Amino acid sequence: MKTILWLLKREFWEHRGGFLWAPVIAGSLFVLFNLMGIGLLVATGTGPKVTVGMLSLQATLGSMDPQALHAFGLGIDATMMLVAGMVTTATAFVVFFYCLGTLYDDRRDRSVLFWKSLPVSDGATVLGKALSALLVAPLIGLAAGVLTALLTVVVVGVYLALQGQNFFGLLLGAASPIRTVLVMLACLPVAAVWALPTVGWLMLCSAFARSKPFLWAVGLPVGAGILVGWFDLLGSLSVPTAWFWEHVVARLLLGTLPMPWLRGSFELMQAVDTPEQMSALTGLGSAYGSLASPEPWLGAVAGILMLLAAARLRRWRDEG
Repeated sequence: MKTILWLLKREFWEHRGGFLWAPVIAGSLFVLFNLMGIGLLVATGTGPKVTVGMLSLQATLGSMDPQALHAFGLGIDATMMLVAGMVTTATAFVVFFYCLGTLYDDRRDRSVLFWKSLPVSDGATVLGKALSALLVAPLIGLAAGVLTALLTVVVVGVYLALQGQNFFGLLLGAASPIRTVLVMLACLPVAAVWALPTVGWLMLCSAFARSKPFLWAVGLPVGAGILVGWFDLLGSLSVPTAWFWEHVVARLLLGTLPMPWLRGSFELMQAVDTPEQMSALTGLGSAYGSLASPEPWLGAVAGILMLLAAARLRRWRDEG
């Protein structure tokens, strides 16, 4: 356990720019753009006009029945999750390229010879890198996303408060920001299970490729998808093209994106008409309910096998 913790610290300090500063900068830019937008409304005189139309907001909400007020609060919660998801998308790209380079870069600059001289096994090294991609980076990205969402709510609340609106009272009375943060935090283990095949595949390509691991990681599944589509068009293959792209190509390349268990649920998302339905789709029930199917577990097993293969490859691939 001490070795794994040391390896996690090493990965964080070596990739602090991507793990920490990328989501922080993305969140800061989002808040800055919101401030600039509000400043533009005030400077151009559009803000007071909008506010005049919103003067009845409190009265309208005060006259709502409990069910409608609850739906309003769910809308605020969904907005917070959307803002946090936009920031964690930056972390998803960081994790993607981190996994691609994490075993390849050591060979390219030959620092792998130094790391192999330490009393740390290849399996422990690969495990530390995988845990950094599956848990450490997403946790930091989620923290940055939550902070961005809260700052956005504060900015909007202050603006409305200056216009005579008690938005913070409405937020605390109708929405559940603490519950929303806890739901997003509780979904991290589910996201890690769904991301295992992507992380395993990218690290396997990083350990295998002697050059250009990106082309190996992306070119092989995309090329296989094109071939499957071609053979399916000719009628010489029984594998449906859409199934292959969704369950093979997407699982290998898109697992680090936020809420990967919703991938392929576009029909459900199009059918969402109310905040209650959106809350159910993005809540804990949907996340942990996805683990009831064999798909995430089969992908997790495949990801673990690819990580084991990456550890084996690291033993004898010393040159870039």
